[in-house]
Amino acid sequence: MRIGELARRTAVSERSLRYYEEQGLLTADRTPGGHRDYPEAAVDRVVRIQELFAAGLHSARIAQLLPCMRDTDGGPSAVATPRLIADLTAERDRIDRTIADLLRSRDTLDEVIEAARRA
Repeated sequence: MRIGELARRTAVSERSLRYYEEQGLLTADRTPGGHRDYPEAAVDRVVRIQELFAAGLHSARIAQLLPCMRDTDGGPSAVATPRLIADLTAERDRIDRTIADLLRSRDTLDEVIEAARRA
């Protein structure tokens, strides 16, 4: 499929798709006319990339992680190294800390809102 169709099917801009390709996150064949030609599996790959960006991972980390994940369901593939596991555990711990910080902030806001309601 061409880049426009992939963009429509994934709700990701063509510019982002080109960036993913530059970062080695996504690959495309080229037509004789030089147009990108993505396989059907690229839809799942782009969805997975978007999920990882949303989790706060940067493109270099995503590039390390993608070979260890199945595109179709995000489950683990057979490829993983102890270093990658340690790095991903650190990323998960960072996300957990961010969640805890956000929950504390929400609790504080709830207290302020409640106090303002009583005033």
